[in-house]
Amino acid sequence: MGFAKAAAAAVGAVALGASAMLTGTVANAASLAVGKKLEIKVDPKNMDAERTRLWEKFGGWCAIKDWHPAVASCEESMEGDAKMRVLTLKDGGKIKEKLLDVKPNFYRYEILESPLPVTNYQAQFALTPDDDDEDEINFAWSAVFDPAEGKDKKEARDVIDTIFKAGLDNIKAQESGASAKPDNDD
Repeated sequence: MGFAKAAAAAVGAVALGASAMLTGTVANAASLAVGKKLEIKVDPKNMDAERTRLWEKFGGWCAIKDWHPAVASCEESMEGDAKMRVLTLKDGGKIKEKLLDVKPNFYRYEILESPLPVTNYQAQFALTPDDDDEDEINFAWSAVFDPAEGKDKKEARDVIDTIFKAGLDNIKAQESGASAKPDNDD
């Protein structure tokens, strides 16, 4: 299996099938994949209500400012028909992102400009029922990308891995009463 196909398969496993929505061009061009998921225990009888509550709290396009510890603010805008966001980081850096697709409990985006050591970056954030535990919901955050010019694969992968882990760990902290547990599938 080629590296691009292996990367796409790894992303798909973490995102519980949602990565099929990635465009073939970017998925085939990217050489690295990172994915993390967070399992949150819920009452199976209230699964739909819990998914709705969790997505309303964490799933909005600019909700990241409320749960990611590195994000100081998020500003939404439109450029033509494209929905954009600019994340201002607590260290002053800015990341400009474009929303590519949105569905219930799912969105996919790409980075247009950032100080991160990556290029060709596309990611998705989703909330899905766990496929093997009826009392769990999974937040899955995954991306495919290449290292930026002059950066090595390990540095690029470590930065994205750290960003995902910090965000999901903070969701876990905010949902501590819900028996959340991180799962590092990468």
